[in-house]
Amino acid sequence: MDPSLIKVVNQLQEAFSTVGVQNLIDLPQITVVGSQSSGKSSVLENIVGRDFLPRGTGIVTRRPLVLQLINRPSSETPKDEDANSSSKEGANENNNSEWGEFLHLPGQKIYDFERIRSEIVRETEEKTGKNVGISSVPIYLRIYSPHVLTLTLVDLPGLTKVPVGDQPRDIEKQIREMVLKYMSKNNAIILAVNAANTDLANSDGLKLAREVDPEGLRTIGVLTKVDLMDKGTDVVDILAGRIIPLRLGYVPVINRGQKDIEGKKSIRLALDAEREFFENHPSYSTKAQYCGTPFLARKLNMILMHHIRNTLPEIKVRINAALTKYQAELQSLGDSLVGDSSSIVLNLITDFCNEFRTVLDGNSEDLSITELSGGARIAFVFHEIYSNGVQAVDPFDEVKDTDIRTILYNSSGPSPSLFMGTQAFELIVKQQIKRLEDPSQKCVSLIFDELIRILNQLLQKPVFKRFPQLKDEFFKVAMGFFKKCMKPTAVLVSDLVAMEGSYINTVHPDFLSGHQAMAIVQSQSNKPIPVDPKTGKPLTNNSAPTVETPPSGASSFFGSFFGSKNKKRLAAMEPPPPVLRASTTLSEREKTDTEVIKLLITSYFNIVKRTLADMVPKSVSLKMIRYSKEHIQHELLEQIYKNNSYEKLLEESDITVQRRKECERMVESLLQASEIVSST
Repeated sequence: MDPSLIKVVNQLQEAFSTVGVQNLIDLPQITVVGSQSSGKSSVLENIVGRDFLPRGTGIVTRRPLVLQLINRPSSETPKDEDANSSSKEGANENNNSEWGEFLHLPGQKIYDFERIRSEIVRETEEKTGKNVGISSVPIYLRIYSPHVLTLTLVDLPGLTKVPVGDQPRDIEKQIREMVLKYMSKNNAIILAVNAANTDLANSDGLKLAREVDPEGLRTIGVLTKVDLMDKGTDVVDILAGRIIPLRLGYVPVINRGQKDIEGKKSIRLALDAEREFFENHPSYSTKAQYCGTPFLARKLNMILMHHIRNTLPEIKVRINAALTKYQAELQSLGDSLVGDSSSIVLNLITDFCNEFRTVLDGNSEDLSITELSGGARIAFVFHEIYSNGVQAVDPFDEVKDTDIRTILYNSSGPSPSLFMGTQAFELIVKQQIKRLEDPSQKCVSLIFDELIRILNQLLQKPVFKRFPQLKDEFFKVAMGFFKKCMKPTAVLVSDLVAMEGSYINTVHPDFLSGHQAMAIVQSQSNKPIPVDPKTGKPLTNNSAPTVETPPSGASSFFGSFFGSKNKKRLAAMEPPPPVLRASTTLSEREKTDTEVIKLLITSYFNIVKRTLADMVPKSVSLKMIRYSKEHIQHELLEQIYKNNSYEKLLEESDITVQRRKECERMVESLLQASEIVSST
């Protein structure tokens, strides 16, 4: 496999990091996890062959360290040999072929690995302070050496359980969340470092790895401290996958002990001792070639290159998709303002008004396929909410039969009429027509709400998010304009209802005549209709009472009042009570009379409801919708364009300015990344 594949990933990391972008694309890398006492740092130093990581008690690694190892043949001569010459002081002659470079110190080659250690500490404290806090912002270190294989590893803080000293109380949670953030990425190979002299089932690193990789498909185990195991014990069963199987397997290694480190034992001698241990150990001698740090480095190199080769096509697709996304967002945010600000405001007003009209007319290119919007919602208000609301008004849910009979008698005055009184009918109908004003005014209010809804929808456009003061001014002016439209509309609707109540047209072609109503009621009771012998018109039940004395307990209007009196009290002619009401019990004649009135009221009230259901939407359309479409542009020009405060209105929000900078950095890094992957 081509080692340049790892170089491509390193270049991508650098492209994203130099512009301050992290985790934009999930890149293949090896994440190193383990507890503080597992020997994680020693494993990394053995792979590099150099002492360069900070050491001490407690949490030493407090920021992720992205370690890029670049194999450089020793015959190569580093460019800019005299660069950073002060860093060569005290370095041996082999340092000419080994050096480190930090991304935050571009162009500086550091040949002294003690200085690399110090710089890691300094840069860590730059972000976290000198306490024991942690930060998820990574440090990028690139090491060039003929003694390393090309690899990319991410050293993460060691897992801990109990806060010590000045450590935050939630330090375990903080570290766990940071480690999981790196391990959860599908393109991450997990290097779980475990101490072999402890129970593997209790390994913190392995337990965490199994949470994100339960099948063990992208986890490789490293067993440290193999030489410290009890006599007669070994890790053969673990290596064979009989304990906790991992698809990528396990590699046993031996690190320098604390005594070796304090005694300045070189890593090269330690690696020689490691090789001798495995070659001479009875349990490992037959498989010594699969043990030790050199084999681990080769295996990691092969795994990473294979992983990169498999994921590179997907990475290319994701880079192009992200580039398209951020370029589109950058375009929507617009460039920094250039040109005449008055022309910009004028164009925005024109575009807004055109879009307002298209949304009302249903001609917008952004029509939803999942919900009603714009003019369709207005039609729903007219033909569903208002029409059904008007039809639902029942004239008899407030007028009872006894009320009708009382009005009939009251309208006839002192002399009971021979025929049904027109005045009583008109009085009841007019009272009920007034009830239709509330739903009609509610229709006006609902249409106003829909216009505000359209306004808010249009003000969600990116251009208005870019200019918040202009957005507020648009909203204020348009809101005031719609309110001005609403007043004459409400007056017109009120006049429509008043017109219907001002003249009761009993000759309307759809109105049920008195003859027809009487015939319907009589046919329902199957009794002949009494007719006046002189006029031939039907007689109604509110004709003058007969001269015969009503029997005791009669159910007529007057009988109901006097029937309960005995003859002696009747003879006394007591005055009527202060409140005199009709009887709740109706005679047959009164029932017929009441049903006729109800039929006539229902017939005329239905005519009025149909008329208003037709005329109110027309009135609202004329005074609010059509007027808004024709005059909103003039209103915006008068209130905004002629105000001459263009510079203030076109001040961008801090969020827009910041987001534009972020998108520009994203596009810049993605363009670099696209060039890098296109060359592979």
